[in-house]
Amino acid sequence: MTNSGNKPTIVLIGSYLVALVMDVDRIPVVGETVMARNFREAFGGKGSDMAVQAARLGAPVTFVGCVGDDDFGRAFIKLMQDEGVNIDLLQSRSELATGAGFIIKGGGKNIITIDIGANQLFSPAHVTKALPYMTPDSVVLIQLEIPLETALHAAMLGHQQHATVIFNPAPAQDMRNQDLSVVDIFTPNETEARVCLDLEPTDPTPDVEIARRLLALGCRTVVMTLGERGSLIVTPDDVIEVPSFEFDNIVDSNGAGDSFNASLATGLLEGKTLPEAARFANAVAGLCCTRWDTVPSYHTRQEVEDFIKQNS
Repeated sequence: MTNSGNKPTIVLIGSYLVALVMDVDRIPVVGETVMARNFREAFGGKGSDMAVQAARLGAPVTFVGCVGDDDFGRAFIKLMQDEGVNIDLLQSRSELATGAGFIIKGGGKNIITIDIGANQLFSPAHVTKALPYMTPDSVVLIQLEIPLETALHAAMLGHQQHATVIFNPAPAQDMRNQDLSVVDIFTPNETEARVCLDLEPTDPTPDVEIARRLLALGCRTVVMTLGERGSLIVTPDDVIEVPSFEFDNIVDSNGAGDSFNASLATGLLEGKTLPEAARFANAVAGLCCTRWDTVPSYHTRQEVEDFIKQNS
């Protein structure tokens, strides 16, 4: 599949990690072995999550990234094919295994270790191959489970092609020495926003002030997600609070940030204004919290439309 240049798409500059999960009654201490249950393999990785959610909302998605030439990588390829995501620019590499996360859950807590594996091989040169898909009507959606150099290169290319560049700084890192002038929309949550400024995650500085400090790094707009409080749009000239919807059956917030970013990109791709797209994304991300895990929790466009109609 190639892009004729006429059909706008979400260019997902992303990651994939397989999640290997088990449940315990309590988290073990160092040196202890405990009995576990419910071992399961789940699809993970922020790029993968975003691709699935956007595709289920009806957006055309092109995934750009790297997996290992192994069973986990092949399972991801099948997932993308099943969800209708274009993977012409997905590399399957033999040098490193597909990224993986080991997750132990118990007593309301968890321990997670991650090896990003083949995601380390995702290079700026690989991103350059996505240039034909980066049109002025497209959205380039980036996150940070890939090398920072690659993520920033993707943002620069998207900017040069006049695409809308959304940069989700997760997992968060200090961004104070990075030039974000090629980023249209910077989308941290409350914690990530502070980490990007090398502050403590619980720093009491008001969210609007934090967003303004991020704007000083060069990005044009900050859209900060606030959990059950919705989201906050901050530009050099304006502050807009976008309220959330009410949900009675929240069970699991895993993947909500990825859902929000995918939905925001979808809304903008369809021509929604930024506040409209953020309101739409609040609904989609909230709905994902009503189901367990990530990919199984992502709703279809019809489910989202029905929910919004019932709650307008």
